[in-house]
Amino acid sequence: MKSDHRFDRAHISSANAPSADDKRPVYLVGIDDTDNLFSQGTGYHARRLGALLQSQSIASLLDITRHQLLFDRRIPYTSHNSSLCLRILMVPENLDRLIRACGDYLLAESADGSDAGLCIAAWADVHPTVEAFGESAKRDIVTLDAARNLASTQSIFLEGLTGDHGGMIGALAAIGLRHSGKDGRIAWRPGVRETTGIVTVADLIANTGIDIVRRVDNGEPIGAEERIDVRPWPRAVLIDHQAVLLVQKAGSYHDHFTWQLAAKSILQTY
Repeated sequence: MKSDHRFDRAHISSANAPSADDKRPVYLVGIDDTDNLFSQGTGYHARRLGALLQSQSIASLLDITRHQLLFDRRIPYTSHNSSLCLRILMVPENLDRLIRACGDYLLAESADGSDAGLCIAAWADVHPTVEAFGESAKRDIVTLDAARNLASTQSIFLEGLTGDHGGMIGALAAIGLRHSGKDGRIAWRPGVRETTGIVTVADLIANTGIDIVRRVDNGEPIGAEERIDVRPWPRAVLIDHQAVLLVQKAGSYHDHFTWQLAAKSILQTY
């Protein structure tokens, strides 16, 4: 398996971030089951793939989300049974290039024993039945035939690339869940992974892809000058199509911050 060393750290440059008036349509790229117990996880591959798409001028990356699917011993998964979705801006003429680049990457980089799946759809073409499929994959065991049939009915690109192609289920589910705007954790937005330490809400809003900071206990937003300990980095969740950072009271006057990130057990529910 050959790697392109330019992407070994899965670093995504924010230098060419799209402008607010960028009129290119939004596409979703779902991937799942690219890893094994000894390899880098699917989240790493999603960030690396995003960096690749930008470097080849195929698309601009808006964000990457992680979606938790059903935990069940009857489902073969590596560790957490989660899938990833890349939200991108792209001219439709680049669709064939996108399919080739994603397929080539997953074939080259997916771990031995993986069952990698790839799903691609224009945002405007994702039907509520695809969202419902994603919700089902969080609660029930769904079949590969069901995924194939739905993708065919909705004219969505869905492909298995390694192993038994079981990752097609999670890849399609990731697209439906991301499109719903109410599921998942933010695995990447501009500036999020580079931000650590104690920062104000205003700094977070200005320098990361986080849209709002809310109290975990009552959902109320906190003020712009409030200080938060975001170590190791601010892990936001997707609520009503916004990247929301959930925080809880912590620290003291001598700690120079009043808030800290919500407990991991809370974030795992998203």
